Amino acid sequence: MATPSDIEGVWLENASATLLARVVGPDNETPIKQADLASAKYTAYLLDEHDPDVQTPITGHTDVDVPIAGLIHDTLQEDALWGDLDETGYNFKHVLDVATDLFTLIGRTYRITFTLTPTSGQPIIVRFRGCCA
Repeated sequence: MATPSDIEGVWLENASATLLARVVGPDNETPIKQADLASAKYTAYLLDEHDPDVQTPITGHTDVDVPIAGLIHDTLQEDALWGDLDETGYNFKHVLDVATDLFTLIGRTYRITFTLTPTSGQPIIVRFRGCCA
């Protein structure tokens, strides 16, 4: 079984970010598909400089609905975005809309948490964590 952890990254100040992941179902082997999900939302947080367990939701990026059709690919993708990370690919892709301020503080750490609600079973949590450069 895979060990859950945040997907690490670095984001540029006041710039967008493309978030990629390979998300599997409860068997930890089979990649999820669009039909497996009922809904998807994300919330972005600014993490406390001294205590990473303290997080503040960012206005305009709280409980944002994400269309499943644009978030999940039914087949694994291996392209220039994925690079040479592995030969398996990704099925989760989201480009953060930064029309509402998001990565505004250089040197601070942010967490983006996606909650994927399946058509049956427990929610799937996908988390990204990164520093603003």
